[in-house]
Amino acid sequence: MKYCIVGAGFSGAIVARHLAGAGHTVVVLDERQHLGGNCHTERDAETGVMVHRYGPHIFHTADERAWKYVGQFGTFRPFVNRVKAVSQGKVYTLPVNLLTINQFFNTTMGPREARAFIAEKADRSITEPRNFEEQALSMIGPELYRAFFLGYTRKQWGLEPTELPASILKRLPLRFNYDDNYFNHPWQGMPENGYTSIIKNILDAPGIEVRLGTRFEAVEEQFSHIFYTGPIDRYFDFRLGRLGYRTLDFERFEDDGDHQGTAVMNYCDEAVPFTRISEHKHFAPWEQDQFLRTVCFREYSRLAGANDTPYYPIRLAQEKHMLDNYIQLARAEPGVSFLGRLGTYRYLDMDVTVTEALAACDRIDDALRAGAAIPAFFVDPG
Repeated sequence: MKYCIVGAGFSGAIVARHLAGAGHTVVVLDERQHLGGNCHTERDAETGVMVHRYGPHIFHTADERAWKYVGQFGTFRPFVNRVKAVSQGKVYTLPVNLLTINQFFNTTMGPREARAFIAEKADRSITEPRNFEEQALSMIGPELYRAFFLGYTRKQWGLEPTELPASILKRLPLRFNYDDNYFNHPWQGMPENGYTSIIKNILDAPGIEVRLGTRFEAVEEQFSHIFYTGPIDRYFDFRLGRLGYRTLDFERFEDDGDHQGTAVMNYCDEAVPFTRISEHKHFAPWEQDQFLRTVCFREYSRLAGANDTPYYPIRLAQEKHMLDNYIQLARAEPGVSFLGRLGTYRYLDMDVTVTEALAACDRIDDALRAGAAIPAFFVDPG
């Protein structure tokens, strides 16, 4: 059989590799001139530093299957994401931990004292937080919320925190120790040669043809089945409207030596127009000392327009209603499966993308063995 994969990111590459391994012919299309989707990495032409072209990506997971899978296609070096944040002219550690609390309140509390202290700060009248702001106030109180989350959230989402779901903040840890590892997962790392190299190696298999710079809409070939990892609304020519996304603009600049001493520095104050600065050589600490110059990106968030790269799905009530209608169209579309971040209109970390793609491969096998139709979705996108 001949299959088409639309999108050469992790989702598309993993499914393509699996189908080719089963003896099928696979054509992978991507309208960009590179592999990897938003995970794309490349050497900066001016400095030689490996840059994350669409913003920082750190692979972290609790799924051993996902970790072992990506490790087959390249060496992952140990990397711990230690984020710093500038608020009101001072530098702090994120996520909020015991050091952040003691720095901010000019105290020397231990874990037990700090826990009781923050419990007093928290708004205990909020028993069932209805939105981001109420979740923050019920967790950390007004001072830490205003310092680290209020302005940053307005910049990142272009919305008031009262308009955002509480679930966004639930993903962020609050620690009463000095652990400054941004993630809690047991497996964390950075590919030695970048993410694009990993994707290239996944796609390097007999039976796979990759066509870059190719729009799916321009291809007239017939395929046994299509696996679509692009935006679900675009597949249907936006006939029900455009789903809302945030996009990012990057302002590149260079400096001598070391600019900020860390990979990611958040800027929490609303008066600062950008959300963070990423200094890319710090994502590869094993080679960072060899570069005389450093390259950084200032990151600005805004509502995505028709010609912008979609990053974060907004998924408020209006978008969810539109998504439900697109899901109905997708389920009625024969011979097409939708998967990945854009295909399901969900925010996905890389490890979840890998996990879901591997699970999709299992479902595809089940369907082919049973002579059944391959499902339109492998997870519930609602």
